[in-house]
Amino acid sequence: MNTGNQRRSRVQGGWAATSSGASSRLKSSATAVSSSDIACSKKGDKLPMNNAISQKEKMKAPIWLGKNIDQVVPKSKYVFEYPEEEIKVKPEDQVILKPGVYDISTEPSGLSRLRYFPQFIEFSRSEAIFAELYDSIEWHQRYDIHNGVHAIQPRLTQWYSDLPYTYSGITVEANTSEWPKALKELKEQLIEVTGIEFNSLAANLYRDGHDSIGWHTDDEPIMGKRPVIASLSFGEERVFELRKKPPMNESGERDYTYSQVIRIPLRSGALLIMEGCTQLDWQHRVPKEYHDRGPRINITFRVARPVEKS
Repeated sequence: MNTGNQRRSRVQGGWAATSSGASSRLKSSATAVSSSDIACSKKGDKLPMNNAISQKEKMKAPIWLGKNIDQVVPKSKYVFEYPEEEIKVKPEDQVILKPGVYDISTEPSGLSRLRYFPQFIEFSRSEAIFAELYDSIEWHQRYDIHNGVHAIQPRLTQWYSDLPYTYSGITVEANTSEWPKALKELKEQLIEVTGIEFNSLAANLYRDGHDSIGWHTDDEPIMGKRPVIASLSFGEERVFELRKKPPMNESGERDYTYSQVIRIPLRSGALLIMEGCTQLDWQHRVPKEYHDRGPRINITFRVARPVEKS
């Protein structure tokens, strides 16, 4: 009888039924291990490796087996605080294409205004004026001085006035020679339209797209505090840009990163008048262009007055 039972156990292997006595011993052993493990976990001791609980079993474990189950978890509180530095936003750039009067800014200094006439002079006449000015003006290539460094100006210029003109570290002597006929006629036409007696002018010849003039303001003392400047263009179309002057920082410099920029394509025969506080609150330039451009002549009429010596 015993021999039969042993044979059956060998055939059935591990899934052969166990005796009731062995079953009770296994249960009591499992209960002892569980109780011991729980006791260890309560004391904070590490469980033996052979009794370690797998990650999957931990996820199924009752919540009271975890640590700090009675600790109150504080709710997150979000308190609004103003940023230490002002958040700056760059105003949207603007392109002016249509004729009209444009008030571009109002500051404590006053109003800055542009008057734009895209076809002030008929195209056929503007071509004839360009040819005359190109040949009759005695053009010069001068230099600027910035921080003691001399740099050749990337354009040709001429100055017509009874007064000398100082800008960019250089002084251009008075030029009392007779104005070319075309300049006289343009002056009279502008006086009739604006009512302003212009007595001086600066002429610039941009030979191609690589010629340019950098950011600057026409705020020289002989122009007065709020000068009116009438700018006429002849020849190739070029883009004229203005940018707003930001306040000076603690070191006395200006950061133009967030300055608004206004762009105006000036075709042949166009008239742009800058008035009010435009020279106080804005800079302007004609940037380089990296594609084929023909020559362009720009004439800026001004009113120059002697500066009183204090």
